[in-house]
Amino acid sequence: MTQPQLVPAEELDSVLAEVAELIGEVVGDDLDLDEPIAMDTSFNEDLELESIELVSLSEKLQQRYGERLDFVGWLSNKELDEIIALRVGELVEYIVSCRTSSQTA
Repeated sequence: MTQPQLVPAEELDSVLAEVAELIGEVVGDDLDLDEPIAMDTSFNEDLELESIELVSLSEKLQQRYGERLDFVGWLSNKELDEIIALRVGELVEYIVSCRTSSQTA
């Protein structure tokens, strides 16, 4: 039985900062939050991302992380209520898992 790999907090923080930067690029001046983007920030409730903004974020993620990150495929495996409840932290953890799996491959 394999043990789950522990991810250093610094790596999660680094990816969170990158994702927050990309979200800022997508949303632009419309991003008006009381607090900085965090792991528990909701794409729907907190950021109020429109579907077109999610598509734009997907493109930016692809540019930043390359083909090892299949954001569209990952999202397509989720139910509608999971997508509506999606939090930034889930995306960060997915990105980290893609980095880890590409390093071990």
